[in-house]
Amino acid sequence: MKTYNQPAASKLLDRFDKELKTLITEDLKLFMIKNQFLAHNKQAVIQPTLSIA
Repeated sequence: MKTYNQPAASKLLDRFDKELKTLITEDLKLFMIKNQFLAHNKQAVIQPTLSIA
């Protein structure tokens, strides 16, 4: 007869947090890659207006 040991709630939460952090960082990296050109354009547009003022 096997005994089933459930992991402690803190271990489950720790694993969940790690996996969630990994997913969010991967999504952020993909988002930054896709929107890199847009961020560069926004910066280029803002800089001339700041230098004139």
